[in-house]
Amino acid sequence: MHWGINMKIGILGTGDVGRALGNGFVALGHEVKMGSRTAGGDKAKEWVTHAGKAASEGTFAEATSFGELVVFATLGTATEAVIGSAGPDSFSGKIVWDATNPLDFSAGMPPKLAITGYDSLGERVQKALPNAHVVKCFNTVGNALMFKPDLDGGPPTMFIAGNDDGAKQKTTALLKDFGWETSDIGGIEGSRYLEAMCLTWVLHGIKSGQWMHAFKLLSK
Repeated sequence: MHWGINMKIGILGTGDVGRALGNGFVALGHEVKMGSRTAGGDKAKEWVTHAGKAASEGTFAEATSFGELVVFATLGTATEAVIGSAGPDSFSGKIVWDATNPLDFSAGMPPKLAITGYDSLGERVQKALPNAHVVKCFNTVGNALMFKPDLDGGPPTMFIAGNDDGAKQKTTALLKDFGWETSDIGGIEGSRYLEAMCLTWVLHGIKSGQWMHAFKLLSK
């Protein structure tokens, strides 16, 4: 597997997060296939038109098979269904970024976590994909700042969690390309705290009325 220029990336999800990460990978010289429930959706086709010749689209299964690295950028509540649609075996041996959050908007804003306690969506993704290397990342910032964030006091810090050190090292290298520092907080069970950290980001946005913020870990 080649971790340099011209990697093949599968993006699962056609929303703002999927498009932001897809655009970032294309800008860095990688090939990206965006997946959705059915091929040929309007959002995916529009993204391909704007992203250029390195971009393509298809089903969840096609995007997963295409990618050396596969990114979950779906609604958190849909993630486990997407795994079933793509086929768990097609993730085997791959690094999988879980950029999702299990947010429950049933009572309006602010949302609550749909998974709490000694569990997390990141852990459920890893359990569903035992032969993949899941890394929780990009779930603690808004899509507008995912690629090359230009902030006073930056670069900001991306907190990641996962069980495979090699996958996290490769993720750290890619995050540097995306304009981020990285803090590795340990195993995939750290997703419990990163998913809660997303709510901290949301609550700050609601209180301040602005959404162009990211976390920064300072040390001496």
